[in-house]
Order: sequence, then structure tokens, then C-alpha cells
Amino acid sequence: MAIRIIVKDPDPVLREKAITVTKFNSNLHKLLDDMADTMYEAEGVGLAAPQIGILKRVIVMDCGEEHGGLIEMINPEIVTSSGEQMGPEGCLSIPGLRGDVLRALNVTAKGQDRNGNPIEVTGTELLARCIFHEIDHLNGVLFTDLAVKTYTADEEEEEEA
Repeated sequence: MAIRIIVKDPDPVLREKAITVTKFNSNLHKLLDDMADTMYEAEGVGLAAPQIGILKRVIVMDCGEEHGGLIEMINPEIVTSSGEQMGPEGCLSIPGLRGDVLRALNVTAKGQDRNGNPIEVTGTELLARCIFHEIDHLNGVLFTDLAVKTYTADEEEEEEA
């Protein structure tokens, strides 16, 4: 397992569409392990393969034990979504910037696990936000494209004071 370098905006790889994974082998397993290690090291809750310069449809997320701990999804797709939530998002590829983004409150996504078996993940609130955010990365979309307002951490602290 290794910590990978996180690609930062405006690197063009972040704007490209990732390709479908067809080989479920030890290389994919290493990628998933490295992505989880990188996400934890950076203190993030999600990471998509394009964020480490790999254009494959692979995401990892960990929104805490209350949301199921570490989730790995290959070739994820949104199946259903409902409700609305407006809230802050940040991104490991855009350090220091946050934004208010409107997302669905509830979501179900389908994909595959590291061995190619079908999986389905249902999430609400933070996990729903994270699923949408990471799948957006696979399609070359950043939260700043969707934010109704962006701000720095300092601006957020001033607003809360």
C-alpha cells in the first residue's frame, strides 16, 4: 500500500471522463488499497481515481462507521435519488476552497466490488453527498461547477463568528 499524489485543479485530468473498469485483478486491488490509504492520509471522506491521475471509474469513501465505514465502488452509477440538501463541500483536489452545493438527500448507487461482484449502496445526508461528489469526479465535474457560492476556510470562519 502506498500514498499517491493527489492531483490539484486545474490539472486537465480532473476534467476528463474516466473509463469503465473491465479487469478485476491484483492491480485493481492495489489501486483500491492505495486510494484508501491516500484518502485517510489526506483526512478526506472520499477519493476518485482521477484525483490521483488514473482515469478509471473507481471510488472509495468513508463517511464514518454510522455510514458503513470504508466503501469501495467500481463503475458506480446512481440508481435512484430523492429529497434535497444544501450544504458545504470541499475537495482534496481543491484545497482551501469550499462551496455550498445542492444535492439529493437520499441516494442509491449500484456498481461492483473489488472482485467484480454487483453491489448496491444506499446513503443519506453526508454519504449521499459523497457518492454524488465522487461520481461527479468520474465524469470530469468538480463541486465548484455546481456550487451556488464558494468561499475559503477563513471566509467561512468570519461568517460563523
